Amino acid sequence: MHKISTLLLAMLISIQVFSQDLSLYDIKCENKVNPLGVEMLSPRLSWKIKSANRGVKQVAYRVLVSDDLSNLKQNKGNVWDSKKVTSSASIQVPYSGNRLQPAKKYFWKVMIWDNNNKSSAWSDPASFSMGLLSPADWKGAKWIAYEKLPDSLITPLPTDKKVDKITTNNVLPLLRKDFSVKKKLKRATAFVAGPGHFELSINGKKVGDHFLDAGWTKYDKEALYVSFDLTDKIKQGQNTVGVMLGNGFYYVPPVKGRFRKLKAAFGYPKMITRIVLEYSDGSSENVISDQSWKTAPGPIVFSSIYGGEDYNANLEQNGWNKPGFKATNWRNVLLVDGPPKLLSQMAEPLKVFEQFTPVSTNTLPNGDLVFDLGQNASGIIELQVKGNKGDTVRIAPAELLKADGSVNQRPTGSPFYFTYILKGEGLETWRPRFTYYGFRYLQVARSSASKTKNNGLPQLVGIKGLHTRNAAPRVGEFVSSNELFNKTDKLIDWAIKSNMASVFTDCPHREKLGWLEEVHLMGSSMRYNYDISNLGRKNIQDMKTTQLENGLVPETAPEYVKFEWGGDMFRDSPEWGSNSVIMPWYMYQWYGDRQILESSYPMMQKYLSYLQTKANKHILSQGLGDWYDLGPKPPGVSQLTPMGVTGTAIYYYDLNIMDSIAQMLGKPADAERYRKLATEVKASFNQHFFNKETKQYATGSQTANAMALYMDLVEPQYRDAVLANLIKDIRDRGNALTAGDIGFRYLLRVLENAGRSDVIFDMNSRTDVPGYGYQLAKGATSLTESWAALPTVSNNHLMLGHLMEWFYSGLGGIRATDGAIAFNKIDIKPEPVGDVNFAKASYDSPYGTIRSDWKKTATDFQITVEVPANTTATIHIPANATDLIKVDDQPLSNQKNVQFAGFKDGRAIVKVGSGTYQFNASKK
Repeated sequence: MHKISTLLLAMLISIQVFSQDLSLYDIKCENKVNPLGVEMLSPRLSWKIKSANRGVKQVAYRVLVSDDLSNLKQNKGNVWDSKKVTSSASIQVPYSGNRLQPAKKYFWKVMIWDNNNKSSAWSDPASFSMGLLSPADWKGAKWIAYEKLPDSLITPLPTDKKVDKITTNNVLPLLRKDFSVKKKLKRATAFVAGPGHFELSINGKKVGDHFLDAGWTKYDKEALYVSFDLTDKIKQGQNTVGVMLGNGFYYVPPVKGRFRKLKAAFGYPKMITRIVLEYSDGSSENVISDQSWKTAPGPIVFSSIYGGEDYNANLEQNGWNKPGFKATNWRNVLLVDGPPKLLSQMAEPLKVFEQFTPVSTNTLPNGDLVFDLGQNASGIIELQVKGNKGDTVRIAPAELLKADGSVNQRPTGSPFYFTYILKGEGLETWRPRFTYYGFRYLQVARSSASKTKNNGLPQLVGIKGLHTRNAAPRVGEFVSSNELFNKTDKLIDWAIKSNMASVFTDCPHREKLGWLEEVHLMGSSMRYNYDISNLGRKNIQDMKTTQLENGLVPETAPEYVKFEWGGDMFRDSPEWGSNSVIMPWYMYQWYGDRQILESSYPMMQKYLSYLQTKANKHILSQGLGDWYDLGPKPPGVSQLTPMGVTGTAIYYYDLNIMDSIAQMLGKPADAERYRKLATEVKASFNQHFFNKETKQYATGSQTANAMALYMDLVEPQYRDAVLANLIKDIRDRGNALTAGDIGFRYLLRVLENAGRSDVIFDMNSRTDVPGYGYQLAKGATSLTESWAALPTVSNNHLMLGHLMEWFYSGLGGIRATDGAIAFNKIDIKPEPVGDVNFAKASYDSPYGTIRSDWKKTATDFQITVEVPANTTATIHIPANATDLIKVDDQPLSNQKNVQFAGFKDGRAIVKVGSGTYQFNASKK
């Protein structure tokens, strides 16, 4: 009896007693839920903490990793048991166990201890699957294709004036392979690369819901592969894998009568794959791409990322991707060469999101139908039609209409269209697969294959627009009492959504190129709304592969064309190339990604060395300057700000960032060198551009003064005067803006940092001068390329949406404290300006949701704040010493979790830990 009691007591002591109000959620590896294709040998783990208590901080964690879920259920980590680690780290926690094996799946879970001596229960199990870590891991898979482009015609980087060598269209092929599964299957995984793009099917059904897999890259250097879990797609017995290939940016066909912005030709479409079959008995086998695969032309007869797509339904081969298909007329594939390096696609794929049906229809004199979808967005169409075999439907998408009501593609690349040729078998439904465009309107032309008039035109049963974009998760929301701001928020958001592809594009039609200045200037606006951590890493990888030997980072990445118009101004502009320094730094500040700083450091060093060679007495005058600013001429190269101002200011900003990074990475000599060079650049900048008499920089433009202030180029004794001159210029113009692509973000940042959000409000709450309100008044539904919504340029462009950052950081008041990492320290400082009497903003940070919800009346100011666990916040409440301040309807002095820090600049300052708080400041 004594032994039984002792054993029972020991068992009770060994059982953890978990706190019921402390739990973990949003368990991620490499910023993704249960990711496939992980290539890092020490992948980073993260989790968020939920607690009903206030002021909760993690003090320790324990992670278990196993290669079998049953071990994890028994709390055994046979691959890694971190034991109890004393640490507050809950993001970017590196795996530190046994070496991870390629193509293998691992399971993990975590528990924590908090500062209240409580422990959480174990999190729900999560998983991550490794990718293929070396060429040998492809197990002999070969690149296969239908046809091969001769090496003499391969053109990876044409110039914009180059004459075509190629004059013919290419075949868009189908590829297939039968295979047999004879044992009980435990798990099946496919790894597929197919530049330009591919669509994978198993046993006749498309795998997943991705669009335009895989993301486009600098194909002469590398390509991406995509990982798929096929476990529930493959059956015991006979199976068939089918692949359709598209061109994308890998090959832009030179077909007469179709728009062709670029002339890149890396080769004809090709594919490589390894399918891993893991059986329940522990054995495995591989299905790989090799010469045994069969191929034939598909029903897509033309596809261009710039020109559109044509589909002939009469060329379909029913059952081509199913077991039992007789591929009698199919031929063996060709073995070809492919990109020299393969990397896993870790950025989210593109997918179809919103769908738009016509809000109005107009019939043109020639019988064409024009549909208004009501929203300008990136995407494709879905067509439903009935008719006779050979009937044709052609759809031309566009952002704008001409005076006669027909679509206008001139500003966005013409001609671009989708064509469908009917097979005449009842209702036919079709979507393009390998291209997209930016559009609001659709012009539909129909023609009959029959010469007999009685047969008539094909019947259009339905048509809609399908918005396609990168599937980066939404993490932010904003709304206010100002309806113009709410509409502006949506205007900018549509530009962001339409230009988040596998790169951050400038526009979804004419170019689709990754112009780099947009990434760092619009980065904060995008990050408040979407988790772009993995897409940001791809952007950085694209810059690494695009960087030239001399260190130059061209203005677009991946670089598919060498622009020669205007010399090097469209290739070498510091405001663009400096994204190679700024973006990794912002990734660290927003997501805590230190590894990206380490891996990007050589690229940064090379680029700054290049800039140093281009500087004349430390001044950089090349490039585009403040692109698309508002001057007396049509927009383009900087008009109001002299060349050298923006480029040199960005250069100085780069050097200071590198000083900080070098110190962080333990490189003191580098830090000192960058600091010394920055001092010399600052002195030269002020000598060249600052007028001590007028207290103005260069021409006194909004951009010149704002960038000098933001980059801390202004000596302390002159800051107030320069700021006053900046505001005076705005006021003297009737609160109108002039800053362009480069300067406008810094103009907003300077005004907000100086407590002058009232000026921001006045500039952006009007509709009568070029700006956001003006674009809305012109009928824009997405942010336009020009402030004046000119019909001659793009009407869906990413570059000028910087006001969205202010909606969150200014009106909403959600900002990271200076020096904070991933919002572990937060400032909540709302700006109740103008007629705005309430604003709500939330941001799901790496630590959890930050929320600011305020409203004001004539007598009080109320704000509800949510602070995630494992963080702290400083809240700035508009109030003065005569106001009565309460927390949760109780006097401030009664709150043990709220530290009052006094009054400053018309605000009460309080410091809090995690939790939800309601503050009220009212007149006594």
